[in-house]
Amino acid sequence: MSYSIAEAARRSGLSIDTLRYYERIQLLEPPDRDPAGRRAYSDTDLVWLEFLTKLRTTGMPIRRMREYASLRRLGTASAGRRKAILQEQRVAVLERIAELRSCLDVLEYKIDNYEKIECAMADVLDSEPQGVSA
Repeated sequence: MSYSIAEAARRSGLSIDTLRYYERIQLLEPPDRDPAGRRAYSDTDLVWLEFLTKLRTTGMPIRRMREYASLRRLGTASAGRRKAILQEQRVAVLERIAELRSCLDVLEYKIDNYEKIECAMADVLDSEPQGVSA
């Protein structure tokens, strides 16, 4: 299947400018062109864009993504180095997850503490004498 740049942008969640940028910095191979000379992205291009998006989400720097893309063009001969890049990124992601878990623990503690304060305040309000009726 073939997709226009607008459709590829919509399907990938990336902007048209980002697609052009990725092409310019060689993260993305120049897509085929339709008879009118417009970019025509393939399903394979979209799968690659999805992978690139995942790499960006992990915090992988563009420089490293470019290295990976360059190695990808070399085929299976570069599989070892590509695997090493992904393993290094996995370590960084696991470290970030641990950091976020630690932050989450602090948030959970603080939320629990505020819930206890709110319950204590509600108990105090419930135990106060109500206005005297005449």
